[in-house]
Amino acid sequence: MMHELSLAQNHAWNLARTLMTPVILFKVDENEYGVLPADDLDGDEVEAIFEYCPYAGGRPVH
Repeated sequence: MMHELSLAQNHAWNLARTLMTPVILFKVDENEYGVLPADDLDGDEVEAIFEYCPYAGGRPVH
């Protein structure tokens, strides 16, 4: 888990480009963030913030 949003965003974008698959940046606690491939994430469990696509870039989920 990461504690800084900007660091989490950077890791999410790098992971999307490395795996060449969309990834989701989600909020776990008040100041903790996580990143997983979109296919591996069950949307009911977490609060998604951004989606990063290796072809289109990042966009807010809400």
